[in-house]
Formats: sequence, structure tokens, C-alpha cells
Amino acid sequence: MTIRHISRQGAAAPGSGVSILILTLNEELNIGDCIDSCTGFDDIVVYDSVSDDRTRDIAASKGARVVERHFDGYAAQRNAALSEVAYQHPWVLMLDADERLNADLIEEIRRRVAAADTDLAMFRMRRKDYFMGKWLKRSSGYPTWFGRLVRRGRVRVEREVNEEYIADGRVEHLQEHLEHYPFNKGVAHWFERHNRYSTMEARAKVEMRRAPIDAAALFGPDPTIRRRTLKQILYRLPFRPQLIFLYLYVFRLGALDGRAGLYFSRMRTSYEMFIDLKVLELERRQRGLAV
Repeated sequence: MTIRHISRQGAAAPGSGVSILILTLNEELNIGDCIDSCTGFDDIVVYDSVSDDRTRDIAASKGARVVERHFDGYAAQRNAALSEVAYQHPWVLMLDADERLNADLIEEIRRRVAAADTDLAMFRMRRKDYFMGKWLKRSSGYPTWFGRLVRRGRVRVEREVNEEYIADGRVEHLQEHLEHYPFNKGVAHWFERHNRYSTMEARAKVEMRRAPIDAAALFGPDPTIRRRTLKQILYRLPFRPQLIFLYLYVFRLGALDGRAGLYFSRMRTSYEMFIDLKVLELERRQRGLAV
């Protein structure tokens, strides 16, 4: 697939040891603040899926290098961004445009990368999800660990939604958090995006329900494998959307997140219902039945 370089970053302070990668599609509302939060990083790449808004112009005006590639899947896009762009540093921190860095996380990244030995391939981190001006500490299912800070050439991405990062080497965990603002573009955009995600999750669920479950993996050291195994179990449960609501709002004490926690738990329930309905549709189509 053709990749087009649009702009190149000017000179900046050296020495971070980390390049920034931001994947975008029509993110003019977010990209400026995201780049502004990357204080002190001298190599920022915006990997754009051919936006038709001002995303690329804003990114270039803030000194980022902009690279275009037509989108053909989440995992494929991230893998291409990691393998086909020339970065100035051996480590790459992957961000979404609606995520922000803060001073504590930046300091920890610099310190941990400076001390990293050659066997270390990836750092996982958590993020704080904000809704209605509030950190959804409980109803979001926090903490979820994401592989985001990777050594170039040592990590690949699999799975099309809720991607999994496979590291060739040791993995460690950062203590500080990304800040995530998934509702900056409005509640309607959240539902539009999760409608697309639910289609991909439904396809994965059909395949995952056929695979055997390794229950011992629930107690293993790798959070990615634990999460995948938990999904396999959840995908087989009846009344799964309602159970998700009870889990987030009652068991995880999402009620303590106030009105934001209630609304978000209900939205997550809707998302899980989308998945189940699309699974039903897929399975009926496979059996030649009317939907």
C-alpha cells in the first residue's frame, strides 16, 4: 500500500530516546491538544488514514511529521506505522488522538527507557477514561493494561479491535497513566465508533466461542492473555449484556462514579447488546435462516 509523507518536523530538543506515533482519521478536534501534551519529545509522527478535515494541517503546523496511508484495519495500520516509518529513536510511544500525556507519565517514560536493558521489548500502561468531567475509576472496568511503549522491531499487533501487542522480549508495566477523553467528539460519535467495533467483536466472538478455554490462563501473569481468556468465558454466558451492567455498576462499584458512572455502564450494556445481536445475525446467516 502506498504511503505518502506530507511534512517533516523541524529541529527540536534531542535526547528523549522515544518517538511519538499518533494514529488519526478526522481528528481536527483532538490532534492539537494531543500533540501539545507531548512536551519535550522531538520526533512526533501523525499517521493519518487520509482525513478529509484539517487534521493534517493542524499536525504539520505543530511540527509533527505527517504520513498518509489508507486504512485497511486497526492491526494492519499499527503494524505498518511501526514497520514502515523511519523514527529517530529506538522506542515508539503509540497514542490515539483523544489521549493525553501528563508530566508524571512523561518523566516515568524517560526514566524507564533510559534504564531499559536490551531484553526489554515493551511497556504496558493504564489510562484514565473521562466522561462528564469525571474519571470513570470504577465503571470503566479500570485497570486495563495497554501495550503502548514499544521497542522498534520487537512488537507486532494482532486482533482488529481491542488490539493485542505481542512482544519479542520482556514486558514491564508503567505506574503512571495516560489520560483518555473518548467523548471529546460527542456521545453520538462514541456510539458510531462502537457500532463499528461491535461488528468486529461479533465476528471475533463467533470464532472465539468455537475455541477451547484454558481456564488456568485466568491466573497467569500476562494480563493480555487473562483478558482474552475472560472474554472467551463471557462470550459463552447467557444474559451477557445485563451481567456486564451488574459487573460495572454494582460489583465494580460504578455507582460511586455518580451520574457519569450510571450512564457509562448503560452505554457499555448497549454496546454488548450490539455484539450479541450481530452474533445472532451472523449465525443465522451461516445456517441459511432469515435474519
